[in-house]
Amino acid sequence: MASLDKVLYTARAHTTGGRDGASRTDDGRLDVTLSSPGTSGSGTNPEQLFAAGYSACFIGALKAVAARQKLALPQDVAIDAEVDLGTLPNAYGIAARLTVHLPGMDRTTAQALVEAAHQVCPYSNATRGNIDVTLTLA
Repeated sequence: MASLDKVLYTARAHTTGGRDGASRTDDGRLDVTLSSPGTSGSGTNPEQLFAAGYSACFIGALKAVAARQKLALPQDVAIDAEVDLGTLPNAYGIAARLTVHLPGMDRTTAQALVEAAHQVCPYSNATRGNIDVTLTLA
């Protein structure tokens, strides 16, 4: 496992009750009720939070790579993220699918950008070799 060369930011959250509890960040910017997927609870769940986090992070990676390559990224870049919760032998696991929308961008250039972003995105690096991740260019 590679160690970080330099810590740029540390997120801090306090969670109680697990999937049927609550979570709040130390700065108060995130304060959510949690409920298990498929239940009548009114809260979000870890898989939804992971989908939102991964897709937001991946857009950041797209922006960074595009800037480095001096490419104009479409204003309306978007990602539809899906995170599956399922079973493994004797455990639970997740899988992720990201559908990347880069409207108006040449398909070959867009595909190369998605592949380059997948190499620099922190979520992609954290999940690589650990869960199935499928990237699709819309």
